Amino acid sequence: EVQLVESGGGLVQAGGSLRLACAASGFIFEDYAIAWFRQAPGKEREPVSCITSSDGGTYVADSVEDRFTIASDNAKNTVYLQMNSLKPEDTAVYFCAARLSAIERSVVPCHRGLYEYDSWGQGTQVTVSS
Repeated sequence: EVQLVESGGGLVQAGGSLRLACAASGFIFEDYAIAWFRQAPGKEREPVSCITSSDGGTYVADSVEDRFTIASDNAKNTVYLQMNSLKPEDTAVYFCAARLSAIERSVVPCHRGLYEYDSWGQGTQVTVSS
């Protein structure tokens, strides 16, 4: 059974930092792409960042570029999202998700095939106060 557990959320002031962690189990970590999504109240879920665990290839959304960094610790089967210079608009529930790196027998970059992410954590709340 694929299991993803997020941690590291909390309340911070604007300009502060948080590091989110996604601990994975139940699958071969290196065969999967891991992504962070977020959903704010009244808004649709949006992708934030992702990583292909096997080679470390990453993607960061334009809205958070130069502020967020994603990294993978394969030995711990954990993906981290370092969030710096947080803004109130970053307030959301952050979800970790996973899919196989290969779709229809071809490796697909983690920021493509976003609808194919089919394993999800329960989310961790990030609140940024002004």
